[in-house]
Formats: sequence, structure tokens, C-alpha cells
Amino acid sequence: MPAARSLWNGTITFGSVAIPVKLFSATSPHTLRFREVRASDGATIEHRRIGAESGDEIAYADIEKAYDEGEGQIVLTKEEIAAAEGPHPKVIAIEHFVEAAQIDPVYYDKPYLVGAQDDGVHGYRVLLAALETSGKVGIGRFVLRSRENLVAVRPFGGALGLQTMRFDDELVDKSDLELPSLRKKPGDREVKMAGALVEMLQGDWEPEEQQDTYRDAVMDLIERKRQGKKPKKAKRKAEDGGDLADALEASLKGGTANKKAPGGKARHADSASAAGTANSESTAQKAPKKAKGKPSESKRPKPKSNAKAATSKPSSGKAAPKKRSTAKKKSTTTKKASS
Repeated sequence: MPAARSLWNGTITFGSVAIPVKLFSATSPHTLRFREVRASDGATIEHRRIGAESGDEIAYADIEKAYDEGEGQIVLTKEEIAAAEGPHPKVIAIEHFVEAAQIDPVYYDKPYLVGAQDDGVHGYRVLLAALETSGKVGIGRFVLRSRENLVAVRPFGGALGLQTMRFDDELVDKSDLELPSLRKKPGDREVKMAGALVEMLQGDWEPEEQQDTYRDAVMDLIERKRQGKKPKKAKRKAEDGGDLADALEASLKGGTANKKAPGGKARHADSASAAGTANSESTAQKAPKKAKGKPSESKRPKPKSNAKAATSKPSSGKAAPKKRSTAKKKSTTTKKASS
């Protein structure tokens, strides 16, 4: 397989250090792509750039971009937009370093892999080792496809990775959303059961185990239609929230454990123990205390022999059946002692 081509060549800079690097895409999406066709005969549909007023087709070379101000528009040429990239469009300028744990994952966007150019191998290795040792992430900026990006440079599986980041004003303000109020704390019983369910379903992150089930379902549909078979009807189960405590308790009793969770029987035993503890606590709070009394006949242990039964039960004044002389002697002795 031929080596992947870099999509950007430039330099990483921090302080007075400059490292020649190249950028590669870190992802290869397997998104299914469909073409648009006419429903009646399957004829292919083409999309063309047509002038809204003239109705004429416009060549790509004649197209520029415009910013609409509401009352009018400002047309910008390709050269004018390129000038906004700044004087150093081929530089990843790291401005400062921060602790990796300080960055909320919501700020990360698209990932890339950073490679070294021939004269930048040594500097690349030094920067990678420094980031791995310190646990820091380099925050900087660079221009890709005529747009300035906020980026994070960090270790990524034994190599340098670069992720474009979202600016703070791109995140939705939570005060603008209808989120539940957290003034009232949840009950201890529900929290304990939820915690036990979390423990039961715990496991290690194994990305290779995660499959794109939607893509598989669409490909199965395509194959069935190719063979002239009818598509399978999707079985949709209505989701009913119901009572939260009842749902948690039912989940724990059902033992809905993650079968693929690593750790084997030992982890399953720990999860079962945690679930049992939560169930016993919840049952103790819900169920009334049972009155003490004689055990039922079904639960009473059956004597293995009449001789053992005679010695274990207190004397009632009657001798045990004459099956063994030892049993008779013990019964007589017990009777004399009681008198």
C-alpha cells in the first residue's frame, strides 16, 4: 500500500524552536454515500450552479464569496480572503502549554497526526518526549484551508497529534437551554442503586469492539434488495420511563451485566455483590419486618435418621421407637434426668 500523502506541510514553533512537520488526517470515515436519482426511473440527478436571476449556469472560476449584512452584501475575492490568513500561513505557532486534564473534551474537534520532515526528526522526538514526560498540551493556532484554527498539540499513541479546537464562544450557553434544576438532591437509595448499576456495567474502553450497527443494517438492506428479498421490518420498542426506583431495582435484579467486560468471573462476582448489597438495602427500606415464628414444614430440615432425631429433640415423656438399643438407652437416660 502506498504511503499516505500529507495534506499540509509547515513548521511547529514554540519559543525560538522551529520543527519542520507535515500533517496527516487521523480519521477515515466510512460514511455511506448515496447519489440522488429520480424515483420513477432511477435517472441520475446533477446539481449545477445556476444564477438565481438569469437562470444561466455559472462557471466555478467566476464565483466569489459575499457576506450578507441584511441590507446589502459585501463581495470578497479569493485574494482578499487569503490576505486574512496572516503573514505565516504555514506555521503551527504554539503559544503556551497547559495540563491535559484542564481541557474539557467538548473543546476538541477534528484530529490529525503530525509527522516530521527530513530535517525535523530530532526536534520532533524531543518535543514528543517533553510532552509525554510533563503531561502538558501545547495550545496554538494555524491556518488550514483559509481558516485560522485553535489547536492542541499532544502525544497520540507514540506520535504527535494535533486537534483543532472550538473557541469558547462556539459552545452553547447552558443558561439558554431547558436543563433540569439541580437544587433538589436525589434520594440516597436511588443514588446507591444507580451506583451499583454503574459498577455492574463497568468495563474497559475497547474501541475495536464498537461497531457501526447502522452502517451494517443499511448494507444488509442493500444486499437483500439485490437478491430480490423484502427488507426486514424494524422492531421498535416503545421507551417508557416509568418509576426511576423501580427501573433501577429491576435492572439490578435482572443482572444486566456487560458480558464483554474484561476481568472475567472475578469482576462479575464483584458486580453481583454490589448489586446484591444495593438490593438488600432497598428491600430493607421497602419491605416490612416478618414476624418471628416456627419455620414452615418445607423449610424445616428433615432428620436423617430416627436415632439422631431422638437425641436432638427434647424428651416429651414418650420413648423413641425401638429400632436401636443405643437410642432406647439415651431416651431412658434423658427421661430420668428430666424427672
